[in-house]
Amino acid sequence: MSEQDPGQGNGTQTQHDQHGRWPQAQSVEDFRRNLATVDERIADAARRAGREPATVRLLPVSKTVEEARIRLAYEAGCRYLGENKLQEVSRKWEAMADLTDLRWSVIGHLQTNKAKLVARYAAEFQALDSLRVAEALDRRLQAEGRQLDVFVQVNTSGEVSKYGLQPDQTAAFLRELPAFSGLRVRGLMTLALFSAEAARVRECFILLRTLRDQLRQDAPAGIGLDELSMGMSGDYEIAIEEGATVVRVGQAIFGARNTPDSYYWPTDNGAQAREPE
Repeated sequence: MSEQDPGQGNGTQTQHDQHGRWPQAQSVEDFRRNLATVDERIADAARRAGREPATVRLLPVSKTVEEARIRLAYEAGCRYLGENKLQEVSRKWEAMADLTDLRWSVIGHLQTNKAKLVARYAAEFQALDSLRVAEALDRRLQAEGRQLDVFVQVNTSGEVSKYGLQPDQTAAFLRELPAFSGLRVRGLMTLALFSAEAARVRECFILLRTLRDQLRQDAPAGIGLDELSMGMSGDYEIAIEEGATVVRVGQAIFGARNTPDSYYWPTDNGAQAREPE
């Protein structure tokens, strides 16, 4: 990936041991401090990979966070936020409509009956993984007279509990997307294994980068594959070393959530399904 070839193992560890233990940010000063810490770690990881820190976009993830604390984060400088559940973010969209320069990225699985909300309010959708959703979104976007930046979600961990296309399905899926003029494809998104074993986490990120590089060779006209959205609070540094251009960071900025993981990470036959931060 870089002159130092971080894929060969440079000792970077995950921060998953902090999961559920990040201190709550309760003031503008807390948010500024947390954002500065994350920005510094992003910059360090980018430099290790021989990249400019400006090539990485931080997407703070505000799921479960109440309006009052989101407004503190806004005051601290957050202008783009990621959310998973449409029923939650739709309330926030309405409550914070006065913050006219605040943009929202939907980063969780989308049911077709919620496409209208995304088409109307979202600035970005990072979890496109079916033609049914692509068609529903495009139809609603045409009605709204707008376009939407989207990322195609790929399952790089092989876990049945995760959403996303299988890597070998992705090329065929991309070939169908030029038919939907309301969708501006920007790149790929993935969720790595939730593991303290950095090498196993890194493999997921390497797989997405390698897949992207392969797909670029004959991507359809108008399909952009410049962006890689990968990495969360516990592993964003590894993701950056492997090429991430967007990292989705929630708990390291906002603090541990009061809502139990099971609410956002539903189980299926006993397997834990990760949501994107």
